[in-house]
Amino acid sequence: MHPAFSVIFLTTLIGIGQGLFLALFTGQLYALAQLVPLQDSKTFYAHGSALALAFLIAGLIASFFHLGRPERAWRSATKWRTSWLAREVIVLPAAMGLIAMYGAAHYMAFTKPLFTVSGVLPVDLTLLIGLAATGATFALFVCTGMIYASIRFIREWATPLTIFNFIFMGGASGFVLATLFSLFEAPELVALFGFWAIILTLAALITRSMSLWRNANGTPKSTIQSAIGVRHPKIVQTATGAMGGSFNTKEFRSGSTQTRVRQAKYLFILLVFIAPLALLVLALTSAASSLSWPLLVLAFIIQYAGLLLERWTFFADATHPQNLYYQSM
Repeated sequence: MHPAFSVIFLTTLIGIGQGLFLALFTGQLYALAQLVPLQDSKTFYAHGSALALAFLIAGLIASFFHLGRPERAWRSATKWRTSWLAREVIVLPAAMGLIAMYGAAHYMAFTKPLFTVSGVLPVDLTLLIGLAATGATFALFVCTGMIYASIRFIREWATPLTIFNFIFMGGASGFVLATLFSLFEAPELVALFGFWAIILTLAALITRSMSLWRNANGTPKSTIQSAIGVRHPKIVQTATGAMGGSFNTKEFRSGSTQTRVRQAKYLFILLVFIAPLALLVLALTSAASSLSWPLLVLAFIIQYAGLLLERWTFFADATHPQNLYYQSM
């Protein structure tokens, strides 16, 4: 498939925003359980929510460059009963609105308990909004992943691993950013966020490796023989038509060789997983030194560059069945 850079930036940027918000809410839950110190609402949670919202907005802006008629984008939401894209169009602004409300509630210090659960767990407005925003965030991950996983005739995407990859890679990048953010805003949370950044990066490495192995060893459901109903073992196509190029030959082919796609796979594994893991470990073990923040900055930049390459590979590695006809283009 042809990689659209607007979609690549959309999915990676909103993934960071989603992951960062989940990190903030995780920190609040740990604080409620008295496992970490409670942070100041007007600085840590409010500023963090604003940063997460900025990434979500940047991703939304990037998506408009993929549209032929951006002013009609709202119409896509009308097909929510059958389209995962329409559901994403609805859930994305809902998640953005809830995250904005979460940050605003913290900024205005709406932290007075509304009620107490079992006499030990105080529940305030920020917690209720955070729970709703968490649900919307995971719903957005599912909607984005299902846009591709629901396309059954593209076998590289038609797997639950697609959804898990979106969740884990978005979560990993968000927690890496949260680790860097907390180094300046809440140093006592660096270890917590760094630990979860490592766990999520490892989980993403496992699921993405599984999808790469699956795609490399799977058998295509469609062949030239099945397409024309002839079971002869050797069928040679001599012409295709549309030799001057068409929408099909441009949008359903990556334009890259298999060698280049294979090289991109090795490179994004290094950039998304191996290098950030090494840098996170170094940063956490040298948390008291001046090297920690440059290491975390480098980990975030390298991982995001790798995510861009990973998402490019996600599209370039997918094979549309119609390319059986246009194979000689």
